[in-house]
Amino acid sequence: MTYVYVNGVEVQVVRRRVKNMSLRINQSDGTVMLVVPSRVSQAEAEAFLQSKADWIVSRQQAVLDSPMHHAEDADAAEVRQWRAVVQAGTELLVEKWAPIMGVRPKTLAYRNMRSRWGSCTPDTGRVCINVRLALYPPQCLEYVVVHELCHFFVRNHGPGFKMLMDKYLPNWRESKKLLER
Repeated sequence: MTYVYVNGVEVQVVRRRVKNMSLRINQSDGTVMLVVPSRVSQAEAEAFLQSKADWIVSRQQAVLDSPMHHAEDADAAEVRQWRAVVQAGTELLVEKWAPIMGVRPKTLAYRNMRSRWGSCTPDTGRVCINVRLALYPPQCLEYVVVHELCHFFVRNHGPGFKMLMDKYLPNWRESKKLLER
């Protein structure tokens, strides 16, 4: 593991047994990581980073300005408020969507998560929703609820999953983009 600076931004370079380079910006703290295949030289990795320099700076700034990042400083009272808002909204949305989709979660849970908007365990019927969704427009909560309910039918995010999302929530990509900011 090494560190490289691109336009003043520190990038962690990690070598792994992968096929392609992948550049990631952590959504909660804005740290930047480049995963590089073992066969790629340091010069090639640095050239790739230079070609992405403007994107890295703008994307990192967007992450640092996002509600998700600011949520890191929240106190317990704020998190409780978010939970109340998200719980009320989720329950209404599940009442709306469960009959339409023909699925019914057994357990709804709420957590303050840093890196996921929700999760679904089809085997137990448990759906967990991130309370930080209270910081985003209501359409984002609906997107996450429908997304997690779709996992009762398709466990991955492949073409079949996307077809289900398109069927139930045709504008889901717009909501997803709002959460990626």
